[in-house]
Amino acid sequence: MEGMPGQAQGPQSCNPPRLLGIRDLEACLALDRTALNGLWTREQWMRELSDDRRIVLGIDDTKQQLIALAAGWLVADELQITAVAVAPHQRRLGLGAQITNALIQRGGMAGALEASLDVASNNQAALALYASLGFVTTGSRQKYYRDGSDALLQWLKIEIGRVIRTEQTENPNTFRH
Repeated sequence: MEGMPGQAQGPQSCNPPRLLGIRDLEACLALDRTALNGLWTREQWMRELSDDRRIVLGIDDTKQQLIALAAGWLVADELQITAVAVAPHQRRLGLGAQITNALIQRGGMAGALEASLDVASNNQAALALYASLGFVTTGSRQKYYRDGSDALLQWLKIEIGRVIRTEQTENPNTFRH
């Protein structure tokens, strides 16, 4: 039954991706803790959310709770994707693809020609997500992460208007401010 407590809801019960700002700091910290085990500090999130060269997009559920986010830096003609997070109870519903694709499109509209990211070599879900979006592995960094796992360097040529759709993805290019 839809709406049962604790039951995951798909993108159809979510708001479209929106640009996050400093007002979303606490929500970003909370999602970071639950989805990424506290990858970034408060100060790092404050910088991400207040710097004009950085893009942070989020998806809220219908209760206005942040359930997915993607962050990136614009450096010359490149979008460096620095974080993608989906709330654990919302995973495998297409939100990762939706928010990442929205970030890529937003970066492309801002002038980025390519997107890059690092992904843990043992993170099979993320590897599958990025492969579905067209990313290719171009290198690696040995023992890059805290747990000793390797990082794979991945790249994507940005094609403006190219929308990755899954069964769950409805409108990944819709933004609200």
